[in-house]
Amino acid sequence: MGQLNIKDDALIADAKALAELLGTSTTAALREAVQGRLAAERAAREDKVRRKYEALMATGRDSARLFPPGSSSDHSDLYDENGLPR
Repeated sequence: MGQLNIKDDALIADAKALAELLGTSTTAALREAVQGRLAAERAAREDKVRRKYEALMATGRDSARLFPPGSSSDHSDLYDENGLPR
């Protein structure tokens, strides 16, 4: 991987200030900041996927209560062993 050439003076100043506060190099400070943000973004996306999954499962559970007991979507009696209509 190549070098990263930052041409934003404000960002460079912030990175140096962060490095000074952390008592580390600018590279280490940037690494820590980027890795922290990356971990937070990944966690947020995983949480979003989990919430969507839970919402879909809740919809399925709620919908299942609308069908009478013993009802099924199995229509295997309408098809032969090759999947063709009888």
